[in-house]
Amino acid sequence: MTPPRAARAAASAVALSGLLAATACSALSTPPTAPRPSITPPSSAPPPSPKASAGPSSALTEAMAQAALVTDADLGEPWTPTQGVATWHDEVLKSKADRRGCQRLLDALYADELFGADAGPRAVVGMDDEWNAAQMRYQVLARPPAEIDKTLAWLRSLPRTCSQFAATTTTGAVLGVQVAELSLPEAGDARQGLRVLLTGESPDGGPTTLTLDVAALRVGQDAISVTNGGFGDVQTDATQAVVRLGAERLAEVRRQGRVQV
Repeated sequence: MTPPRAARAAASAVALSGLLAATACSALSTPPTAPRPSITPPSSAPPPSPKASAGPSSALTEAMAQAALVTDADLGEPWTPTQGVATWHDEVLKSKADRRGCQRLLDALYADELFGADAGPRAVVGMDDEWNAAQMRYQVLARPPAEIDKTLAWLRSLPRTCSQFAATTTTGAVLGVQVAELSLPEAGDARQGLRVLLTGESPDGGPTTLTLDVAALRVGQDAISVTNGGFGDVQTDATQAVVRLGAERLAEVRRQGRVQV
């Protein structure tokens, strides 16, 4: 029998040093026997572009970026439209790193702006994994290719320069942060993935961890960024699926845009 909503919400995320008790209050936790979904692109998804790296002949518009989004309809169960930004954005990611070079990562994750606040036009969609109390944010945006590659190079350096560091939240809780490389499919022209773990101590003295999958890629002259995180089971296969499908869809939208010119 599926446990009551209140019990599932309480089980989905234990507090980080007391301040994280409310983090997953709006999410559902995974039943112990819940099956992992098979994530496959729907039959209605645009076919793979034979050459995702083909450069566009005009600037990305907001309408094109919107058309290139991957949504919960593509992923299927257990993904649904988001019910709001996860509280861990403020309660965990709004932290101060003990190493200056690693603060940029925390700031970018908190603001959900891997490519900078001035990137645009852009389109953004949020999705919630109701089984695992996780949340995904997916963005398509315009950025000069040289700037995209510069961001990818910075992300690529983080498993070496910021593999382990400490961060302090606004309430004084100290977190241990680990950054490692995350494998991504061969999608787009260039890409980089990270897995970020932020670990603290629960009220009973046990460890509790926020896990974040981070993906960034360049498709021609445009960029895609993905964050997928939560306190439970974070589906890396979902992260990889949206990267693959997203690169194909963005390339197809660009191709169609050129044909219509």
